[in-house]
Amino acid sequence: MVADISAAPRAAEPDPDPNAGGRPRRGPAAWVAMYHSVSDCRDDPYNVTVTPDRLDRQLGWLAARGLRGVSVRELLAARARGAERGLVGLTFDDGYTDFLTDAVPVLHRWGFSATVFVLPGRLGGENSWEPTGPRKPLFDVADVHRAVSAGMEIASHGMTHLNLTRTTDEVLHSEVAGSRQRLAALTGGDVDGFCYPYGCLDERVVAAVRRAGYRYACSISPGPDSSGDLALPRIHLGQADISLRLELKRRLARYYGRALEAV
Repeated sequence: MVADISAAPRAAEPDPDPNAGGRPRRGPAAWVAMYHSVSDCRDDPYNVTVTPDRLDRQLGWLAARGLRGVSVRELLAARARGAERGLVGLTFDDGYTDFLTDAVPVLHRWGFSATVFVLPGRLGGENSWEPTGPRKPLFDVADVHRAVSAGMEIASHGMTHLNLTRTTDEVLHSEVAGSRQRLAALTGGDVDGFCYPYGCLDERVVAAVRRAGYRYACSISPGPDSSGDLALPRIHLGQADISLRLELKRRLARYYGRALEAV
């Protein structure tokens, strides 16, 4: 049963303009963390699940260091103002329903927000793209509305979670542009962000994301040199990440930022 989170205060997010002032900055604004499922399920063959308690400890680690977790939209809007210091982008891939039941209460406890990357072609479905492991339910239409009401950013993870580098141009257009249109219709607002399924991208895929009108896109590793904000690297956080590992991953994120800004 989904907790009642509709009354939670919505995080104030200024109108983003990451490309303000001419040529967009090449590197990410700050550390962008990548999560997937948040639950007490211990059957986790792909290392994509953290328990609510572990998430709470990880967010507490950030807060203890003067860092605040925000959506990528808010992060890039702050960067455009030169105010990104102390912010960490928090992203949750796939749109598992446990984001609402187990992640949102923890995020609210710390006063954080996040971006959740949803699959509009699988609303009300499950993670059937994974050949093994537990089946987990995905957002339905009502869940999308609940996440927005909770102050979270809704962004696209493609329509159905395909490796976009292996699709035809027609399917690529549907996965990228079609998913944006469908989510915009559901939320009643603009959809700024995209996330490449499996982290797979190439110049053709980045070009499709650009044509579809996204303001940013998240990958895993840095993308092609010309991609800029359309291939923001992220650092995966899992159940094993405690203080020492978190510090090492924060330093890795800084390395990504310096490398991209030097291009």
